[in-house]
Amino acid sequence: MGTAAIGIGGMGFSSKSYASIIGANDRINVAIVGIRGRGTAHIDEWSALKDKHNLRIITLCDTDEQFFEARSKKVLDNTGFRPTTEWDMHKVLDNPDIHAVSFATPNHWHALGAIWACQAGKHVYLEKPACHNIFEGRKVIQAASKYNVRVQVGFQGRSYKNLIEAMKFLHEGGIGQVYMARGLCFKPRDSFGIAKDSTPPRTLHYDRWLGPALWREYNEKRSHYNWHWFWDTGDGDSGNQGVHEFDIARWGLNKHEHPVSVYSNGGIYGIDPKECAQETPNVQSSLFKYRDGTMLEFETRGRYFNQEAGLGINIGNIFYGTEGYLELKAWDKSNGEWQAFRKRERIPFAGSNTDESNKMAATLTGPDSTAHFDNFIAAVRDGKDDLLHANINEGFHSSALPLLGNISYRLGRQLKFNGELEKFENDAEADTMLTRNYRKPYVVPDQV
Repeated sequence: MGTAAIGIGGMGFSSKSYASIIGANDRINVAIVGIRGRGTAHIDEWSALKDKHNLRIITLCDTDEQFFEARSKKVLDNTGFRPTTEWDMHKVLDNPDIHAVSFATPNHWHALGAIWACQAGKHVYLEKPACHNIFEGRKVIQAASKYNVRVQVGFQGRSYKNLIEAMKFLHEGGIGQVYMARGLCFKPRDSFGIAKDSTPPRTLHYDRWLGPALWREYNEKRSHYNWHWFWDTGDGDSGNQGVHEFDIARWGLNKHEHPVSVYSNGGIYGIDPKECAQETPNVQSSLFKYRDGTMLEFETRGRYFNQEAGLGINIGNIFYGTEGYLELKAWDKSNGEWQAFRKRERIPFAGSNTDESNKMAATLTGPDSTAHFDNFIAAVRDGKDDLLHANINEGFHSSALPLLGNISYRLGRQLKFNGELEKFENDAEADTMLTRNYRKPYVVPDQV
């Protein structure tokens, strides 16, 4: 036993992370934390992999118990196994039979939940964005490394066949040197109204739901799903749907660093603030610049809008290069339809429906929607971060973009950013927004 302990320590594993090493044929037990909206999709995705990966969903966790019966029945119908249910995440993480935790909680819980899971030796599938502020994103990276667990961020476009092909085309010089990306998040969002503070539903453990956010009285308009539109729990649509397109934009630019400057502007248009409690903008334009001058433009529109480019894009990206441009339509039935144009020509010379494209797609198997989850489990079994399509480092750098944009928007000025230090240049006020005042005991620690 002493020799075994020395061996484990020499490999840099804690006893908990060593227990999470899984053989090629061992069953992987998964817990899902957050089961209302996106968590329902997690149930379907993990269920689809039950036979391929010998995987079982054994626990569902949510601070609102009203969803337990319907969601546990869904797992039973999908897999033939009824999971246990638990509102207390600590009890889930204390369970030695659970190997991986799949988080689909509100944004303000992403980082702390992931850190706790890493400390418990669990592998983590973490919905986007990877964090609610820059400080805690760096701490998730440190926790994943320290406890030697795999952390995949839910940028599932990284596992889509068409997108992989489009990125390869860009990185190999298909349109020359790419000097700018334009991300688009045009998604209609109507007023969700206003309500007085009230008593939480008896099924909701409100203190736990609020978690790291500062205490406030319960309000139904700030809870399920609407939490996206308040600064203490969400990040607006730039950090909701938009963060996917931020990730694709950065991926296409082939940038593995933070930008050096950001300016974001916008507001709430077409909605009477007396009739809607929303805090985040429904129209927002942001401009980022990297050290070499490469630009990333991003536009979020929640009101009425046109579509852009020949593909009719409202959710997607356009890349501009020295020899042409590329249009990419994301999150439709094509899962990343794209086409490239040479210089001023109006007929595409490359794209997702070409013979070459179909040859490449034939080498990639499985439905795109499940591929990202599949990739995570493959990396867990192999024990290698290199296999992850969106490891926590990549996920953090993409998540940081809308977070930096929101800071600029809220302060109303351009900001210069030192990516190595992850601090703003000579701007103490902006630096305070790189973290938050955590409510005890829901604190992201300096030492993970």
